[in-house]
Amino acid sequence: MFTGPMTMQAIGLSPDEGRAIARYLTGKEFGSAEAPATGFCPAGAKAFRPEPSGWNGWGVDSANTRYQPNPGLTADQIPKLKLKWAFGFPDTIMAYAQPAVSGGRVFVGSGSGKVYSLDAATGCTYWIYDAGIGVRSAVTIANLSGGRFAAFFGDINANVHAVDASTGKLLWKVRVDDHPVARVTGAPMFYEGRVYAPVSSIEEASAMSTTYECCKFRGSVVALDAASGKQIWKSYSVTDPARPTRKTKSGVQLYGPAGAAIWGAPTIDAKRKLIYAATGNSYTDVDINTSNAVLAIDMESGQLKWARQVLPKDNFVMGCRPGKEDCPAELGPDLDFGSSTILTTVAGGKQVLLAGQKSSILYGLDPDQQGKILWQIKLGRGGALGGIEWGFAANSSTAYVAVSDRFGGETSGGLHAVQIETGEKLWSSLPSKPDCEPRAKGCSPAKSAAISAIPGVVFSGSVDGHFRAYSTQTGEMIWDFNTGQKFQTVNGVEASGGSLDSGGPAIANGMVFTGSGYGLWNGAPGNVLLAFSVDGK
Repeated sequence: MFTGPMTMQAIGLSPDEGRAIARYLTGKEFGSAEAPATGFCPAGAKAFRPEPSGWNGWGVDSANTRYQPNPGLTADQIPKLKLKWAFGFPDTIMAYAQPAVSGGRVFVGSGSGKVYSLDAATGCTYWIYDAGIGVRSAVTIANLSGGRFAAFFGDINANVHAVDASTGKLLWKVRVDDHPVARVTGAPMFYEGRVYAPVSSIEEASAMSTTYECCKFRGSVVALDAASGKQIWKSYSVTDPARPTRKTKSGVQLYGPAGAAIWGAPTIDAKRKLIYAATGNSYTDVDINTSNAVLAIDMESGQLKWARQVLPKDNFVMGCRPGKEDCPAELGPDLDFGSSTILTTVAGGKQVLLAGQKSSILYGLDPDQQGKILWQIKLGRGGALGGIEWGFAANSSTAYVAVSDRFGGETSGGLHAVQIETGEKLWSSLPSKPDCEPRAKGCSPAKSAAISAIPGVVFSGSVDGHFRAYSTQTGEMIWDFNTGQKFQTVNGVEASGGSLDSGGPAIANGMVFTGSGYGLWNGAPGNVLLAFSVDGK
């Protein structure tokens, strides 16, 4: 209800209310919340110690490059990748979050609200933490004072959690926004004793109701003290709070401005002491210059330093149709930014800030000139479920970009390489024809999932469940694994894969990890985390 196809219908319900509905409909009581007795690591495990070659948080580094320079794998070995182990998420039909890898452990959230610490080599379970509601953000590991290591993540009730990375014991938990449908989807970012959490919402869906007083949510980045969780500052993406605007014929009061949700992990610019965040669309007719934009926020004070808007008046809520008077009069196309920005440094030391939009446009921005657009390139058709959805990757010379374009049939998606210095397209890899029933859930070659790269190779998953690797030189596919099947799991949970969407793969220490089964937006549901290594060893 809270993580699967009924998400929109459950808007505004508390977890207890959802459970009450489930009891009423099924006539059954919930089972024990205790973890399964199988699949735990042997006693006497080594103490947790992070290593620099892991995959931390969303984008592997503070610049969110999604590029692993020391993967423990070579391009020549990729065709030899085989499944080493599979882990089944119990009590959910959604593989919800991207894994992170640190200290020989895999940290991953789930649709049920359980967060797991697993052994990277075997998949056995070190600990399980119950957040109480779905966790779809990646987990960020950080070193606190006194030699303690913390794992930070957000949930879909807009809470940020900090737990001991070694034991899973709660250190602190803070709600960073009190709007009823606010959530933390992007991974919190740690830097110099602070945690920077992005805040998004699904108020766009709340507005489907004709009695809903749309809209009041404002996206934000919240700075928290990493040791205590105390709020240091909160920077709203919509600078002015919502005010009453007009009433519908039935008397429903409408509000604005609102929107500009921040879906992705913030990007750290240590040189300029800035945090970059890309925003979603506006929800109302009240004009704002910070929706569909890249924001630069002062790291110390939270002050907005500049905003580079690429599409004004993208005023969008769900369920609008001609004559529905509670909708924006000028309805936008819903072409927001859903992915994190990437800060790159090209030859000669020049830095370029990259931003990918659902319009399918990749932008190269100048961080020294308040985000001035240096170049832009359109890589697909774009649309509400099209364009650049959840994340792209980049090294010092090239950006690798997957395109969704969900409604394009067999021509949906594709993978592209773009030269960062000039914005020139270097190559394109056309989508592979899906080998599934055309009308089946998830039968699409769309590449909406975030992608990840290593020297010589780009990994990209598609909605039809195929997980593939491509040459960075030519775009040629060099490896393919169909995750849309049943798996025998190390923890004894019945599990199968489905659509690859939202979070992307994590690559570290000779292994590649990905979840399979993101069932939203007509995707195929699933509940499995897969681990690959050379020859499965």
